[in-house]
Amino acid sequence: MKRNITVQLDEATVQKARVAAAKRGSSISRLLAEQIDVLARQDDDYDRAMTDALAELERGYDLGGGPYPARDEVYER
Repeated sequence: MKRNITVQLDEATVQKARVAAAKRGSSISRLLAEQIDVLARQDDDYDRAMTDALAELERGYDLGGGPYPARDEVYER
């Protein structure tokens, strides 16, 4: 379902938006809708990446190596 929204822009911005939309063979409305969609997807992608990264940190990393040697093995007295 699509909904209309109202946006107020100054005249200079409207003129620039008309030119930008015309260069793309589009309308200002479609240009704005596409840009808002891009922003929304970027936010979703960021949130998903953050969740994945935090889950990976929670699982931890195997950095190799074995157990530490006992102190007596390292230092002879």
